[in-house]
Amino acid sequence: MSSSGGTSLPHRAVSSIRAGDRSSAQALPPTPHTPPRASVVPSAFGSPSTLRADDEIIVVELGSRKLRIGFGGDAAPKRIATFGPEQQRRAGDFRAWEAGYQDNWRKRAAGKPWGSDYELWQLDLRGQDLGLVGDKLERELREAFTKYLLIDSRPRRISLVLPPTLPIPLISSTFDTIFTRFQIPTISLLSSPVMSAMSAGTRSALVIDLGWHETTVTAVYEFREVCTWRTIRAGKLLVEETYEFLNNAIQGRPATTRTERAENRLEDRSLSFEECEEFANRMLWCRRSANELSQDTTQGLPTLHEQDESETVAPADDRVPVAVELNSCKPPKTVEIPFAELAEPCESVFFEPTLSPSCFDDHELPVPLLAYRALLQLPLDVRAVCMSRIIFTGGCSNIIGLKGRIFDEVSLLAKERGWDPVRGKAVDQYKANPNLRRSSSRQSSEGPTPVVIHTDSSSSNNNNSEGAEAAPPVNPAYAPPEVDQVEEVIKKEKNYKAPVQGTLRVIDSLGAWCGASLAAQLKVPALATVEREYWLQQGLNGACRPNEVDVKAQQRQSMGAGGLVRSQASQATGGWTLGIWGAI
Repeated sequence: MSSSGGTSLPHRAVSSIRAGDRSSAQALPPTPHTPPRASVVPSAFGSPSTLRADDEIIVVELGSRKLRIGFGGDAAPKRIATFGPEQQRRAGDFRAWEAGYQDNWRKRAAGKPWGSDYELWQLDLRGQDLGLVGDKLERELREAFTKYLLIDSRPRRISLVLPPTLPIPLISSTFDTIFTRFQIPTISLLSSPVMSAMSAGTRSALVIDLGWHETTVTAVYEFREVCTWRTIRAGKLLVEETYEFLNNAIQGRPATTRTERAENRLEDRSLSFEECEEFANRMLWCRRSANELSQDTTQGLPTLHEQDESETVAPADDRVPVAVELNSCKPPKTVEIPFAELAEPCESVFFEPTLSPSCFDDHELPVPLLAYRALLQLPLDVRAVCMSRIIFTGGCSNIIGLKGRIFDEVSLLAKERGWDPVRGKAVDQYKANPNLRRSSSRQSSEGPTPVVIHTDSSSSNNNNSEGAEAAPPVNPAYAPPEVDQVEEVIKKEKNYKAPVQGTLRVIDSLGAWCGASLAAQLKVPALATVEREYWLQQGLNGACRPNEVDVKAQQRQSMGAGGLVRSQASQATGGWTLGIWGAI
């Protein structure tokens, strides 16, 4: 087969066949190369990860001591950042390798509150540099983004998990840092107790957060915060009590002596903050309730188990000494402390059993008494659900025996006092005086007048036997409802189980960050969403206060469809709010 236009090509392109042999010479490129493609490929947009940048949500949990950062939908954060003096060193500062640098912590901490270098922010904002708070936050976020999350500079949304009592100036400093120094389009605000309840798999709970600055008791009902109570008995007070405990052990004084002052914590014989915190985390424990034996023996004598008599049983008050090396004091010293005395700091910080409850102010109540009063102030239906879903979170909840001791104390208070908010000598005298409680005059607290309910069988028996005794009166409020057969069949088909309520119970939670990660994966609308454009234009003054908008809408904020509709409507009108954090 021959060609009239010249020599035949071994491989002819489709374009040369259609155009003829006249373009065959021009169709052959001088060098091999990839033919151009007219279709759009993902490489035209840059990195393939940018296609998922809009779907990725960065979850940040902001705490006073730690910062948890990770992607929404992950089981655990990618980075848990802590703060300390080493985090504030500049580039090129090699003093950490000098001889004696570790022993000069007293000079570096002079003029500062004890342990302030290990905190991101403080609740007392008087004299605090909010710009330094923003710089610390920026450094940790930038390091987490580049080293651990491995993301580029594409804009991504952030879900910020905040405690319910965070002051507004700290929120403003955080927003300024994120919006001005990072390309973040929107910030969604999530409540830490609500996210703790979500990670536990429940919609309602009583969240006891044993944090650093304070302990908060928050009642969550149907993903809404009902109320929050606070006390200063938390991790910071525990570390200070640990310092006094170790200082008394060095000087040979009893463990309960309190003579140390704050200005003496930088002397040569004093201990460093790091060593006191490490001792509190690794050595302290909490003893069991003293009234626990009386609770166990209410149904009878305890069962005696058989055991080998040759085995040595440790006494209840273990006085075995424990050797503790203290290296931050001058000179370093090794002290021996009985194991039973290691529970004294927790006993005096979280419980204070030696003082009457009337001796405490509202901000320094013991944790069990605060939890009991929180349950007592809740409505009846909310209390019945929350008391069966008690969640312990926070760094101090890892202390051995602390959660069980708090739960035992709350159970004992509920058993002794009940759920009557009225207490006192006058109430006891009124209940004990028979002249004031006559049978003829019924009180309002006794409920409605009981009525006699006769069944068919009882009426037939009464007709047959005139001498039969009448049925006892039944309170109609406690009369069982009639059984609905159709509803019972539906419950059996759906394997319905009645929710647990009315009994004290503790459940486990994965933490606030895991709950926020789950909410981001499920695309649950947040209670408050702030856009970067509105924040840069209006700042903090542009946020609508709860008293300037619909009060009912603010009180009924939830993570349902109604919250999503309200957020879209507020963004359409140009208004936005900080949610529960914007209340004054």
